[in-house]
Amino acid sequence: MSTSTTSKSPAAAPLLDLQALVVAVRRRRRLWCTMALLGFLAGAAVAVLMPPPPSAMTKVLVAHAEDQPNDTGTLIRTDVAVLQTTRVADMALKSLKSPEKPEDFMKDYRGTGLTNNLLQIDVTADTETEAVARAKALADAFVTDHVTRMQEIAKAEAKALLDQRDRTRHELAQVNEAIGDQPPDSDPKASASIESLFARRAELNSRIADFDQRAADARTGTPSVIAGTQIVDAPRAVRHSLPKAAVTDAAIGLVLGLVVGLALAAVGTVVADRPVLRRDIAANLGASVIAELPHRSGRLWQRRRTRVARERLTASLARTVRGSAEPVSLLELGCARSTSVIALNVARALSAEGPVAVIDGLPGSQLSGRRQKPGDPTVVSGEQATAVPGQGHLIGVGSVAPGTAWTDLQYLGTQTVLVVRAGHGSAAWLHTVARQLADQRIPVIGVVLIDPDPRDRTDGTLWDGLQTALRGRSERPDRQNLTGRRQTERLPAWAAQGADNDQEAR
Repeated sequence: MSTSTTSKSPAAAPLLDLQALVVAVRRRRRLWCTMALLGFLAGAAVAVLMPPPPSAMTKVLVAHAEDQPNDTGTLIRTDVAVLQTTRVADMALKSLKSPEKPEDFMKDYRGTGLTNNLLQIDVTADTETEAVARAKALADAFVTDHVTRMQEIAKAEAKALLDQRDRTRHELAQVNEAIGDQPPDSDPKASASIESLFARRAELNSRIADFDQRAADARTGTPSVIAGTQIVDAPRAVRHSLPKAAVTDAAIGLVLGLVVGLALAAVGTVVADRPVLRRDIAANLGASVIAELPHRSGRLWQRRRTRVARERLTASLARTVRGSAEPVSLLELGCARSTSVIALNVARALSAEGPVAVIDGLPGSQLSGRRQKPGDPTVVSGEQATAVPGQGHLIGVGSVAPGTAWTDLQYLGTQTVLVVRAGHGSAAWLHTVARQLADQRIPVIGVVLIDPDPRDRTDGTLWDGLQTALRGRSERPDRQNLTGRRQTERLPAWAAQGADNDQEAR
């Protein structure tokens, strides 16, 4: 009876890892800093190369017959809309004796309601003198149009009241005539009719007086509107400060460029899916991070720390090569120069104990083609790897970048240390590297991370990888036993996740 077991599925990864996103965007600071700088320069250039046209400004106090303390600005918004009409524009152009079309002139000015009764008019032109003249003509045209409309409204209202008064007077004349036609001595019924006629005459007289008063009030309201609507701020040219405009536009460009740069960096990070954290690189490669080195020496006060880290890594790898009966290789991904330096440092550390040979499997023979200095270890090209004598230590240097000849990696070393630059390879390619090395039976005993993020606090250790990790070297079986076991043991979890089928382990 056989039992079926399946490995536990790993915890579902979040749809968007904010920590990795922030780190990746911060690492691409050159992009968004460059975009911010370009935006800053573009804003300053716009202010210098495209200065605003000459302009003028004036303010008009507008009185309304319907002014109320609780007005929400409806009347002044109506005045702004009236200002942007061909009627007012045509009146202003006629006073200027300009052949320009009102539709074209309307594009050169705008009105702004500052308060319920204060209207600001801004006008642009080819010269400051022309702008001031246009602003004055436009303000005069608006005042004339507003006063004319108010007068017409008052006249229409007064005429309507007077017409109604005249109709009431005609009715009063009919009532007076009816009263005069009544006989002096009449019966009680006739007396009641006479009383109603007298009451009707009194009511009509009151209505006539009311119409006269309302018509007079309507005519009286127009002078206050005429006197209240006037230009309170004479038209004047608006002075533009080039330094102030340049600083303002440059600041706006800086902010916009920074936002665009951050957006591009974030989108590029999500699309490219290039791991930068220790935990992600270790998980994708299926090996622990054993050391970290900066890509460059860095600042003056950081060089000593970098030198100590290099010496520590050199000593660690030298002990690994010295204590291993199998050749060890260094395979790079995005950091060929750093890998070459590490290999040469390890070879120099081992040269005092015996012969050491470095096999250069990098594209272009970067190591074997260089000029050797006195005391440097022997460096041979990858084509001569099989001709190297078996005595002494062998250190292979190769690449796992796209285009790698995977079957040639076993000639560089039967176990390897990956030297990976953070953020260089995509997650899919890191999986490919892990699968290809597993197919070639080349265990990865550790990962050296180049150019790590200094604020990365994640753990780059795989605690279930003792069979290949450097910390489990004391428990590692010999080569022959390991070869026999590989044929029966299942793939590690990181390799099983990338399998091409859905078979169960039975």
